[in-house]
Amino acid sequence: MARARNITMNPLPFFPYLLSLSPLASLISSPKKINPRNHKLCTPSNLSVFFLSLLFSFTFLGISILGFMPTSQDSSSCPLISPPSPFSSSSSSLSSAAHSPLTSASLSLMVSDNEDEPRLSDSVMVPLPAHGVVGHVSEEEREFWQQPDGLGFRPCLDFSIGYRKASAQISKEKRRFLVVVASGGLNQQRNEIVDAVVIARILEAALVVPVLQVNLIWGDESEFSDIFDVKHFKRILQADVRVVSSLPSTHLMSRQSTETKIPHDVSPLWIRSRFFNQLNEDGVLVLKGLDSKLSKNLPPDLQKLRCKVAFHALRYAAPIRELGNRLARRMWIEGPYIALHLRLEKDVWVRTGCPTGLGAEYDDIITKLRESHPDYLTGRLNMTSGQRRLAGLCPLNALEMARLLKALGAPRSARVYSAGGEPFGGSQALKPLVAEFSNLVTKEMLARDGELSQYINKSSALAAIDYIVSLSSDVFVPSHGGNMGRTMQGHRAYVGHMKYIRPNKRAVLPFFEDTSISDTEFRTIMRKLHSKSQGQPEMRTNRRDRDVIAYPVPECMCKHPTGIF
Repeated sequence: MARARNITMNPLPFFPYLLSLSPLASLISSPKKINPRNHKLCTPSNLSVFFLSLLFSFTFLGISILGFMPTSQDSSSCPLISPPSPFSSSSSSLSSAAHSPLTSASLSLMVSDNEDEPRLSDSVMVPLPAHGVVGHVSEEEREFWQQPDGLGFRPCLDFSIGYRKASAQISKEKRRFLVVVASGGLNQQRNEIVDAVVIARILEAALVVPVLQVNLIWGDESEFSDIFDVKHFKRILQADVRVVSSLPSTHLMSRQSTETKIPHDVSPLWIRSRFFNQLNEDGVLVLKGLDSKLSKNLPPDLQKLRCKVAFHALRYAAPIRELGNRLARRMWIEGPYIALHLRLEKDVWVRTGCPTGLGAEYDDIITKLRESHPDYLTGRLNMTSGQRRLAGLCPLNALEMARLLKALGAPRSARVYSAGGEPFGGSQALKPLVAEFSNLVTKEMLARDGELSQYINKSSALAAIDYIVSLSSDVFVPSHGGNMGRTMQGHRAYVGHMKYIRPNKRAVLPFFEDTSISDTEFRTIMRKLHSKSQGQPEMRTNRRDRDVIAYPVPECMCKHPTGIF
């Protein structure tokens, strides 16, 4: 990828007028015929005037050309961040596609030396701007809606010279092809696609558009092109890896090695030593089960590539973007809103082995399902369901989420968007939350007649719509970690550190069960526990096991030198 640079244009509007006064103008325009008998062109005085005028004209021409030349920029600093227009109409931006105002957070304007190479600033999924707090509200409510300080961190994908030199050959690869089968729900598939691009880069292979495995739990048979914009995906990554829609005919009959047993936390060295020679011989490598197995600690260029894929290349298909933006605007136009990612679906309770909070009748249903499918359990096998809950390994239920939001200062009148699938227990599961926050809506309630009909039984598309609406919320709170929670955390940081509250489940649960604590004391404790987990910049390097997609600082974001703005 070409180095991003700052373009400064300094045109001289008066230059054409000066040019017209000089003899140089006669060399550019079509001259009229001149009668030589009436004009003595070659006298010494005329020649002197001619050459002085010519010198004067070339001097201004040089100054004008210099004004159009790009100014240099220190390679150690971030690319200049240019604030987007409040009502941008660029069709390539997610929010622009919906003709909605951009966030107040500015994004890097990355200008390529190659006109065919896309500008990354046009490809970011940008949320609607956060609402300012106006009117008479309590200090608690004002604090709840207040956005965190981004401390000057902005997107900064400045790839090294070595990376860009290697790209010239890797982006044209036609002998080695990598095929990746992505499994799980939408956000797990997103993470696997990110790692697939990185692995293709490590192996210097062309990447076949990833295959989305049919989801056995939801029965979703969507293909990559049903969910993501394939053309955009290829275009954004054209300088990093070659992406093709299918294997070429020369490789269809090749021996295709399939690898399913990949250990956790594998390094680029392991990937290359394990697969490179094999890929050279066979021409095609198929990888399955990539789920978060690539190391979180990669060289800086590969970390930046992860961010480029996650926040720029993986744009949703146009119909999904348009509907998601439509629903987001309906929420946004009414004022600030909260998005909750509630993990209350039946499969979540089965996989985590946690109590539902709905009573013995519902817990018995989950227990029987888990006993008949012991392979579904992903929680720790040596712990009881109660122990898992106290260890913070279970989603917060609707009652716990309601108590947490109240304690953190969310007004009861707040509009709440509930992202996620159908909760186990139906409306009964949401009763405690609706009792406290009556303005709770889902995408089904927000959509108008027929808008969601094409996505019935398409869980990935519905999850993508939830993602878009959640991204534009003023406050986002997940009831459980999970892939969407981590991706949303990083995405909201990347576009301006929009407020993100990460519940400290292990710390809060003992206080949820202590009935002797007063409401005032409970509020004080909850705010103290969450004072540093509300979207402020967190350095990934403080904990090396963190995913750069959730913690894009400092590899994918940096501070600008003083005086840039």
